[in-house]
Amino acid sequence: MITIVDYAINNLHSVEKAFQSLKIPVEVTDRPDRILSARKLILPGVGAFADAMDNLKAKDMIQCLSEKVSLGTPLLGVCLGLQLLFTESEEFGHHLGLNYIPGKVKRLPAGLRVPHIGWNQLHLREADPLLNGISEESFVYFVHSYFADPVNSSDVLATTDYGIEFPAIVRRGSVWATQFHPEKSQDVGLRILRNFAEM
Repeated sequence: MITIVDYAINNLHSVEKAFQSLKIPVEVTDRPDRILSARKLILPGVGAFADAMDNLKAKDMIQCLSEKVSLGTPLLGVCLGLQLLFTESEEFGHHLGLNYIPGKVKRLPAGLRVPHIGWNQLHLREADPLLNGISEESFVYFVHSYFADPVNSSDVLATTDYGIEFPAIVRRGSVWATQFHPEKSQDVGLRILRNFAEM
């Protein structure tokens, strides 16, 4: 069973439907006790960084998520869910994140059309079980205005280009995340979700 974290700001139902299409059992929950008993976790997200962190705090989820990460429970962040894993964000001010991956979330540079919406190619940096069957020619679907800038380049599994090169997939320990939406990225995205489920 894969547990999708419901913190009242996210695109959890599209992620849930993607796993259901793969015949992979999932549950959606906002209960800390269910998160603590989860075997694998998905942290999806669409919206503002500060609001998301406020909702995680209000629902008493931060401590239980951190406990699960410290125990090595696999966690996959999606879009805003990736950004929340970092130390801090400059979105509408300065806000602290979950700090599972050292680094800062920054706005895409001036002069680029924001939000970045569309299909971009992955550039693979590291072999990883999450990327089994994923090739350098793979395209995935992005919708975002901010990007993550990790302290350690070794935390980056794949990048993409949109005016600048930025991380498309990151990993640190048992925490993985995609800046793109795998649930909207057709066969490539579904393969990534299946890989996460089967690890």
